[in-house]
Amino acid sequence: MRLNKFLTSAAIAAGSAILFSSAFAADITGAGATFPYPIYAKWAEEYKKATGNGLNYQSIGSGGGIKQIKAKTVDFGASDMPLKAEDLETEGLMQFPAIMGGVVPIVNLEGVTPGQLKLTGQIVADIYLGKITKWNAPEIASLNAGVKLPAEDITVVHRADGSGTSFLFTDYLSKVSPDFKAKVGAGTAVKWPTGVGGKGNEGVAANVQRIKNSIGYVEYAYAKKNKMSHAQLKNRDGQFVQPDDETFKAAAAGADWTKTPGFAVILTDPAGKSSWPITGVSFILMHKNQVDSAKGKEVVKFFDWAYKNGGAMATELDYVAMPAPVVKQVQDAWKAQLKDASGKALW
Repeated sequence: MRLNKFLTSAAIAAGSAILFSSAFAADITGAGATFPYPIYAKWAEEYKKATGNGLNYQSIGSGGGIKQIKAKTVDFGASDMPLKAEDLETEGLMQFPAIMGGVVPIVNLEGVTPGQLKLTGQIVADIYLGKITKWNAPEIASLNAGVKLPAEDITVVHRADGSGTSFLFTDYLSKVSPDFKAKVGAGTAVKWPTGVGGKGNEGVAANVQRIKNSIGYVEYAYAKKNKMSHAQLKNRDGQFVQPDDETFKAAAAGADWTKTPGFAVILTDPAGKSSWPITGVSFILMHKNQVDSAKGKEVVKFFDWAYKNGGAMATELDYVAMPAPVVKQVQDAWKAQLKDASGKALW
């Protein structure tokens, strides 16, 4: 029964990816982060209806997106790990934020409902380090009175590809666990001490659905869409919080966009009683000098349309739209940094 259910959900996921690739004319192409894929797919669908112009977005992971935009094989790249100012300068790229959301731990535990299990960052770090190996370990049991925890081994699931979701997850764990920082560290691709890999948020979700007593991490929209059991997390202020657009907004409330080169704000382990601990921004990468001016303009038009029209869609999928002041800063950056083939301002 479980296998049939998994195969069905995997087939649906594969079908969705095929439909997304074939339904939209490749007027503009993008590649990268799986974290924002659900909202980019929705925006692309509505943009196509509104303008007749299409988007083909390859959900291949942030590492792949960075490689493809550097190689100029796509019109834009997408990454949940912002590039540093010096890297942007070296590659002739500009970077701007498109959407915010949250990464959540997901579990496959019989009888445990979404949001019922409580975990801390330290516990999650120790699970991923292989230091906590049983679900009924005292560290977990002490937080979860009344929850039936099996005396079974924990199967760890992580990303197998270069991933901005992994960057957010490992950046958070590195902030709350000195041991994790020393042994694994933060990055889009790290050397995991234990566990099995899955490609993309889709692959991690599928593995957790398939493997009993497993734990993984995905963007919240994937957990919600697939009705997977996510965990509560204890935040920096000592409060157990649930992931949703309000706790993601709370995490972003203190972000200082104006003083951060390349808008490279990182929102993991933020202060605030209501803040979700693993909140992140998904960024778009474009070449400052656009060889194909028409494609470059269309990319900017798409994201400008999304800023103006995509907020409700973002909320529906539990993402957080960029605040109006940040949008204005991005629009100013487009005008200042993006040039067409003749050297004139692109937008």
